[in-house]
Amino acid sequence: MGLGSYQPDRVVTNDELSQIMDTSDQWIRDRVGIIERRFAAPDETVVDMGVEAGSKALADAGLTASDVDTVIVATCTMPAPIPNAAAQTADRIGIKAVGAFDVNAACAGFCYALGMASDLVRGGTANRVLVVGAEKLTDVVDPVDRSTAIIFADGAGAAVVGPADTPGIGPVAWGSAGDLVDTIYMREHKYIYQEGQSVFRWATTQIAPVALDALALAGLEPSDVDVLVPHQANLRIVEAIAKRLRAKGAREDMVVADDIVYSGNTSSASIPMALDHMRAKGQVRSGDLALLVGFGAGLSYAGQVVLVP
Repeated sequence: MGLGSYQPDRVVTNDELSQIMDTSDQWIRDRVGIIERRFAAPDETVVDMGVEAGSKALADAGLTASDVDTVIVATCTMPAPIPNAAAQTADRIGIKAVGAFDVNAACAGFCYALGMASDLVRGGTANRVLVVGAEKLTDVVDPVDRSTAIIFADGAGAAVVGPADTPGIGPVAWGSAGDLVDTIYMREHKYIYQEGQSVFRWATTQIAPVALDALALAGLEPSDVDVLVPHQANLRIVEAIAKRLRAKGAREDMVVADDIVYSGNTSSASIPMALDHMRAKGQVRSGDLALLVGFGAGLSYAGQVVLVP
């Protein structure tokens, strides 16, 4: 029913990162496709960013806080598991005494949460759900580790899910790769560790089939897709997924999200943020069919089809 997003004010360029680690603008562009990213202020939190994105999504949907009865926040970067982000986000937006819980499926988190929101509405448990993906990855990234510090960034995206005459969210094709947990994990409960080559090989070979599964569950073909919005992990991964889908019949004019170029990898926030940015730029229009694909090696993955609000 509506979309919203938020990015911190601070823009961090590749040249700035090259001053504190052994890297360069060209090296980063060649390997991950990122030109710049946004870092939150030291006192800016996951909840702060979620509130901004969630408030914009409500306004975009033409709703007020009293119209929402459930809030779900997808995040893997809350500094502590208690209290959760959802209850705090709801309260600060003015959504009082509602169901509120967090989902941690890392980079697939928004797809998981969106699917849960859709099922809650279909099942009659909820009427309108605010779904937020918000991450402050700079809290959990070693600032001088070029395998992670050049990639991850901060931000939030949100969507409002509610009843509609025509279904706008398809079934979720999801799963996990528990045998790959050693490819991305928190080292000593402090910093993210990532085995870059293993993640790249897994994502470029295993994620396009998930996208095709999502289309099949929705009774659609690759040629029906107007816009592909995969998790903004790495531009080379995004392009590889798009190439595989085109080989399976997706149109050459299918729009492919490349928000990572100026936003970096914001984990669960990347899909809703990219979709909101694309709509603002006129790259997608209301009613377009978007194929969303979230993934994080060793964690969880999911694909689903949605209609752009």
